[in-house]
Amino acid sequence: MTATNGANGAHGESGATEGHTNQQDTAFSTDASLQAHAKQPGGGPRRSIWAIVAVIVIAVALIVGFWHPWARKADQTQSSGAADTVAIGLKLAPTNLDIRNTAGSALDQVLIGNVYEGLVARSSENKVVPALAKSWDVSPDGLKYTFHLNTGLTFSNGDPLTAEDVVWSINELESKQYHDADALKNFKSVSAPNSDTVVIELTKPYANLLWALTGRAGLVFDKDAKYVAKTQAVGSGPYVVAQFTPNSSITLKANPEYWGAQPKTPTVVVKYFADDNAAVNALKSNEVQVLAPITASLAKPFEDDPAHYTVEAGDGTDKYVLGMNNAADKPTGDKRVREAIRYAIDHDQLIAARGGTDKALGGPIPSLDPGYEDLTDLYPHDVEKAKALLTEAGYTKEHPLKLTLTYANTYGTDIGDQLRSQLKAVNIDLKVNVVEFSTWLQDVYTDKDYDLSLVDHNESHDFTQWSNADYYYNYNNPKVVELTDEALGSTDDAKRDELLAQAARIVSQDAAADWLFNYRVTTAMDKGVSGFPVNMNQTLMPLAELSYTPAVTK
Repeated sequence: MTATNGANGAHGESGATEGHTNQQDTAFSTDASLQAHAKQPGGGPRRSIWAIVAVIVIAVALIVGFWHPWARKADQTQSSGAADTVAIGLKLAPTNLDIRNTAGSALDQVLIGNVYEGLVARSSENKVVPALAKSWDVSPDGLKYTFHLNTGLTFSNGDPLTAEDVVWSINELESKQYHDADALKNFKSVSAPNSDTVVIELTKPYANLLWALTGRAGLVFDKDAKYVAKTQAVGSGPYVVAQFTPNSSITLKANPEYWGAQPKTPTVVVKYFADDNAAVNALKSNEVQVLAPITASLAKPFEDDPAHYTVEAGDGTDKYVLGMNNAADKPTGDKRVREAIRYAIDHDQLIAARGGTDKALGGPIPSLDPGYEDLTDLYPHDVEKAKALLTEAGYTKEHPLKLTLTYANTYGTDIGDQLRSQLKAVNIDLKVNVVEFSTWLQDVYTDKDYDLSLVDHNESHDFTQWSNADYYYNYNNPKVVELTDEALGSTDDAKRDELLAQAARIVSQDAAADWLFNYRVTTAMDKGVSGFPVNMNQTLMPLAELSYTPAVTK
């Protein structure tokens, strides 16, 4: 199998690998919402716990917000030329630039694909595509990956990028256990037969390898460069970091040494706003031309002004999971109770209350991940069926089931209030316990002392949490474990997807949890902006195709 890439550089464009059936695009199992509170056997979360704080900060921004109307802009027409600078407003600011040692999605978002590159990258459809490697071959037994590098590769300091830098980067990752080192499961060795060829060997097949290489585990660094990693960056991407102010802004300048085509906008300024009102004012005053994320309510006035703004919702892998404690000694250990809860929930109502942007999700795999199947028809909203199941389990209006929903206060109270109302209709007396994150982490995640919980599990390809009996769900189905292990060891994409879909259907049929919705990020932009990545832009945000043609006032 050979995957190809043009000479324009690697910007994660879709379609680059169409027709190549041996590429593996499954991901290593991490849960950026939980960030590796502890190393988990069987594919549990694998990152620092601080990234859940990053996710929760975004959640706060999505829940809290307000709007001040403004006068419409004067009549405008597009100018003839693209601007040299585009400003982007984001939420979560990095405290430093050390991507090998610092947790948090803010660094991945701005640095991967812009400043640092790997052998492979991700497309806007969440697929593995060529990057520094123009193609690769996988041995029939799935144990050997041979990557063929593009020619003329250089770092931003002018140093040539060769296979030796790739080998050094991966060996450093393994020996020093940099962030996401454990993503390279079954790793045996990496070598460079020549200056433009890299070979990675595994101890046994691992379908997640290529996916792992699209993230931090696959980034290639200059083995000879000397720089301060917390405040500087030396990469091979289309941009360099020209200026960095912690918690405030990053200025990216086009990398004159870039091996591919120059980015469409020479300067990109990323500004971070902790306050929603300040962010909205920045967009309406043209201080920034792009704002992401923005809540549905705050986006509405921009959406109502299509002559001047574009508002788009992008697909992502965030799954708002209503976790149910599957332990036998819990009321939710009874499958009838779990099924009743799923039938009782009106997902359309939950989504409508949030502005109607999110998607219904009937199982643990979102639409952008391998193995996705629409499972929303398994447990349609059915109050009478929910009541009947609970009656069978011994709960009635006179003797309701008493449950407690525990979740972190950063998710707000609206979802808890809606669930309490919906479950009351089927004879469940729900107590909503909104707590500090640290309390949730101890009581729910660590001690597993809960009935119901709520977490935004935002990481892509994280299905292995359902094959991990030690995870906080207390869910254990040997068939799911068997199917997941077989999928991860598969060397055929179609077979892998089929196995994951089978496993996901079992998890959903077991009512191991309820998936309230698949959260979608809304981005608001000036009408003159094009090429900004709408899908998954809170995780990876490649900017080489971004351009802005300012309007001129008549």
